[in-house]
Amino acid sequence: MTKISLSRVHFPVTTLGPGQRIGLWVQGCSIHCKGCMSPDTWHRRENGIDITVLMQQLKPCLQEADGITISGGEPFEQRDALQCLLTELRQDFQGDILVYSGYEWDDIHQDILDMNGLIDALITGPYQESAPQTLALRGSDNQQLHCLTSLGKQRFSQYDTQLIDSHKALDLAVDETGRIFLLGIPQRHDMSYLQSWLEQKEQPLKQLKK
Repeated sequence: MTKISLSRVHFPVTTLGPGQRIGLWVQGCSIHCKGCMSPDTWHRRENGIDITVLMQQLKPCLQEADGITISGGEPFEQRDALQCLLTELRQDFQGDILVYSGYEWDDIHQDILDMNGLIDALITGPYQESAPQTLALRGSDNQQLHCLTSLGKQRFSQYDTQLIDSHKALDLAVDETGRIFLLGIPQRHDMSYLQSWLEQKEQPLKQLKK
């Protein structure tokens, strides 16, 4: 049975592509982009979740979701598991699939050919902290959007454009342990703003406990 090392799953996500989406973050990445918003996904865990089990867990969401976004972590560092997951998703899901990779197109071109038709849209390239941030769905302007299928062109051509105010929204999610996650493409100082806001909210709670 094929397993995938997974960090987290959220639904609905509204800031990583059109509509209400299932967000899948894989665990493990060796690229380690400076300024990455998800450094907790870098370490590869040896244990993973069986893809058949994951599909059962996703089944209720698949009936409601408009699309799926797979990020990380680095999905292509689990190449076989990624292909297996995509194949299973295609059997049960009619929406679009967007995948984020920190690798350049040339680095994973053969993998993309092998996964022909499984990915509708792909964003490639590492996050560059010092690069401009003016393009929709991308953390830095060096990253490239590739529409790989007719569905991908239909749903993602709208994002092959300059960043506008409506693209600057973020989702906020809390997991079962109380950890807070920002979902989407943050602007340069959004993470520090969130930290400051949380610290401000924490102060009254500390005073109440005294």
